[in-house]
Amino acid sequence: MKRSIMMGLLLFLAAGVFGQLQITEPDKSPLDISYHPHAYPILKFQDRKAPATPKARVIYSRPQKNSRQIFGEVVKYGEVWRLGANESTELEFYQDVTIGGKKVTKGRYTLYCVPQEKKWTMILNKGLDTWGAFSYKKELDVLRTDVPVTNMDVPVEYFTIVFDNTGMLTVLWDNVKVGLPVKYSVK
Repeated sequence: MKRSIMMGLLLFLAAGVFGQLQITEPDKSPLDISYHPHAYPILKFQDRKAPATPKARVIYSRPQKNSRQIFGEVVKYGEVWRLGANESTELEFYQDVTIGGKKVTKGRYTLYCVPQEKKWTMILNKGLDTWGAFSYKKELDVLRTDVPVTNMDVPVEYFTIVFDNTGMLTVLWDNVKVGLPVKYSVK
């Protein structure tokens, strides 16, 4: 009898917990993270001379090209874009950096851009935990800097943001490549 009551109570509690979960469908634009130095968590785990903290990381969602014309159509020229899909892309610096000649204090920022055919205006903004560029507020901008667009011969299917060996933040999608030069403090 006690066992039946206990099992009933456990089932009741389990139903209450699982009844509150909201399981969503897999996202079409999965979340990804890139670090500088590249693969920082793996280096740290493998104890392969990883620094105590990374220099930077970017968290973003990765939409696909899917045979679409991306720039000028899906991503409109002259409009603020979140650099990816879903939540706005977030860039975190673990030390002070310099971008476009301007000092940026270590911390977490939202990364937006205004794409054009020949150049993009890259934007660091203090508004965090946002979806898309719907709640973008220019008055929260920390930095705006223009970077040139390079056209590539082979298109990239999945929107990608990576740091190169120097720490430059590189954005690749469709046949477009853009690099945001970042100068890190010497430590």
